[in-house]
Amino acid sequence: MTVQTRGIDVSHYQGNVNWPSVAGSNVAFSFIKATEGIAYVDPLFRANWSGSAAAGLRRGAYHFGHAGSDAVAQAQFFYNTVSADGTLGPGDLPPVLDLETLDGQSPAEVLQWALAFLSEADALFGRQTMVYTDTGFWQALQTLPGCQVLASRPLWLAAYSAYPHVPRPWSSWTFWQYSDGSSNGGSPVAGVVGAVDQNWFAGSEAQLATLG
Repeated sequence: MTVQTRGIDVSHYQGNVNWPSVAGSNVAFSFIKATEGIAYVDPLFRANWSGSAAAGLRRGAYHFGHAGSDAVAQAQFFYNTVSADGTLGPGDLPPVLDLETLDGQSPAEVLQWALAFLSEADALFGRQTMVYTDTGFWQALQTLPGCQVLASRPLWLAAYSAYPHVPRPWSSWTFWQYSDGSSNGGSPVAGVVGAVDQNWFAGSEAQLATLG
């Protein structure tokens, strides 16, 4: 039997989260929205960042990318926001680029933007940055020259289906956002009012700890 570990991801849309209750609900980790574009900080990022750690959850931060503005500036903005109280610790999950919109650019331009963002984020954080995307969006990018280099990065895949299709160049997912909380087996999570995105990690809690 395949071992999987359950987690959630949140932003200000979930409102104030009761993290001790979340930790008591068979949830081992959370990804938390930090930034978007070159100037937006999620208003609940800091509360969620500290609260999830205090409750004993593994935590990760993500940046919602906009390819219509400078990639390096966005990576620096993301890093500065997450690192305001100290850089990622050994127990924290990899930083994440959330890429799900062309933002008025061509697929080729978006891919080059993503590669520039990831390179800068890697250098700033001192660790490999993960990619979040969905199969439908990624279809426009997966056959482009240069895409193959992303195969070595962990993939956080959004796919609300029983058997998710993993897009090229990846052969498997590391994290799978399997539900928005109201579809594909999603269920309420204690400590969160309303629906919340739900995820699996492809491994045990002990293996999850090795990602830090």
